[in-house]
Formats: sequence, structure tokens, C-alpha cells
Amino acid sequence: MSERVLLLVGTKKGGFILESDAERRDWRVRGPLCEGWPIHDMTHDPSSGAIYAAGGNEWYGPAVWRSDDLGETWTHSSEGITYGDDGPKIRKLWNVTPAHGALYAGADPAGLFRSDDGGATWQHVAGLRDHPTRPEWEGGNGGLCLHSIVPHPVDPRQVWVAISAVGTMHTADAGATWTLRNRGVRACYRPDPYPEFGQCVHKLAMAPGDPALLYEQTHCGVYRSSDGGASWQEITAGLPSQFGFPMTVHPRDPRTIWVIPLNGDDQGRHMPDGRAAVWRSRDGGDSWSDLRAGLPQENAYLGVLREAMAADALDPAGVYLGTGTGQLFASRDEGERWSPVADFLPPIWSVDIAVVGF
Repeated sequence: MSERVLLLVGTKKGGFILESDAERRDWRVRGPLCEGWPIHDMTHDPSSGAIYAAGGNEWYGPAVWRSDDLGETWTHSSEGITYGDDGPKIRKLWNVTPAHGALYAGADPAGLFRSDDGGATWQHVAGLRDHPTRPEWEGGNGGLCLHSIVPHPVDPRQVWVAISAVGTMHTADAGATWTLRNRGVRACYRPDPYPEFGQCVHKLAMAPGDPALLYEQTHCGVYRSSDGGASWQEITAGLPSQFGFPMTVHPRDPRTIWVIPLNGDDQGRHMPDGRAAVWRSRDGGDSWSDLRAGLPQENAYLGVLREAMAADALDPAGVYLGTGTGQLFASRDEGERWSPVADFLPPIWSVDIAVVGF
């Protein structure tokens, strides 16, 4: 069976799908999809074959789009995506994640929704917003958003989520109750730099084959946990900046991770010195090396958002990143060399991968 590689790209003005074969040299662009809605996240569910896209804004409202023919046609639904008449208005969805036959969606303002019918209808996972700390939750620059959803690969009752700027939380009972998982993570902008909650996590990811091994990029550094988030160790040393948004874990190697350091708040949140680079660790963050070949090295004041980098599971793994100014770059050799795949797309908010047979 031959393989097709699909890049699922969410942008400010709709979704796009770029298609190639397993060589990943030449790409065909399709889009804009989803009627030009703002799309914050796209993903492929290998169990059903469906592609999902989550997005919206204050004008459109929130919705999840679904395609059962690899992006040729789409339907969408927002039924049940509400906090009720007495709750706040949901502005958008930041993430959609399939797991164990269900779908999860993360909202702004922060909340979690679940669908058991492929996205046709949704139910609020109320236990999260019932957490006793919620009245004190505060948003980051992008709002009070639930942006990362990390299901346990075997146990459907367990899910981790990350909220900006609350931190990481975990449920072991299918969302009925939640615990904070922020011990050891700095909140460098607060009087107490290690609070129980209030950390601005930018991206949370799980290592393949080891649900206890988690990584996260925050406003104040890069972290690793070996106990499912119960405690964290900072692994920022060796990077040019503690600030960044995206983080990607190798689909087959739990110790290989990629990050994109950016200048901080008072410097524009772009790649340092105007030289584009992805940084890779092969030892779980104990050491880092910069990968620049093929990326622009002059006047490249690029920003990359939290969902806008991904890796495929081919051998060697492909790595892909999209910028806030519409450039899409790809590496076929785990980041050693890069080439442009598309330019002049709308601002890119997310990148994900689907490898499908035909």
C-alpha cells in the first residue's frame, strides 16, 4: 500500500491541506477550506479516517468541522458548545483531539467539551470549571484558553490539559475531578514564582509509549516531567531564550523533542536576531542543538504559534512549521535541512500531519 502525507494547516482564513507522497518532496495545496472560518487546530482521527478542524471567533462563534473524504467536503456543528444561559460566551475553540472513540475540544474562555458522536453534538465536561480555583483563573495575552489536550494512550479516564495562564491539570476519573500539576514550574511574572496555579503553559506534549513522560513549553522555560506532571524539572539550559510557543515530540523516540525559542514579551516574540532556527534535543532536554540549514538567516523576524509545528511518523521523521506570516517549512530528515513548502498563506495558527494509505 502506498502512503499519502497530508499537512493539515489551520489559518486565520480557513483550513488548508497540502498533499504529497512518502518522499515528501512535492506538495499540492488545497484550500481555503471550512468556508474561510478562522481555524485554530486541525487533526486526523486514524480510527475513523475523519479530519477535524476547530475554530471560530467572536463573530462566527465556536464550531468543529468534520470531513470524511480527506478534506473534499465538510460539515460543522456547535450543538452543545455552550456554558449555558448563565455562563460566559464561548469565543472560539483552540483544540480538537480524538481519543478512545471520543472527541475533546478546548475552549476560550477555558473549558473542555466532549463528543461521543463524531462531533455532531457536544457535552460540557463541567468538572473542570467546577474546580475550586476557577474564580481566580486569569488569561494570558491570547485569552483564558484551553489549548492543549493530552489523553492517556490506554486509560480513557485520564486526560491532561493545559490552560493559559492557569497551568496543567489532570483527571483520572473522566473529567469528574481535576488536580493541578504545576509543581516545579516557574511563573516568572508573579510575586511567588512557584505558585500552585497561574503558570502560563504554552504547549503540553506526551512522549510516545510513556504516558508518565511529559514535556511543556511555558512563558518562562521548557520543562520535563517523569511522573505524569506531578513534578517538573526545568530543561531550558542551552536554549537562547526561555520563551516560545510550539513543542513537538518525536513520534517514535520519547527523548527527541523540537522547540522554537522566541524573544520575549518586550522584544516582539520573534526568532532571536532575525535568524530562523529550530532547536532539537536527543536526550530529553539535557542538551540542545540548533538546526538552521535551509531556514532564512537574515531579517527573519518570524513568529511560530503553539500548534504550528508537528512531526510525522515516517523514517526519518518529517518536521513541519508554519509562521504567523504565512510561510510553511518542511524537513524530511528530522530537522537537519529545511525547505519552503508554501508561501503567502494566511497567518498560520496550526500544523498537523496525517499519513494515510491508498
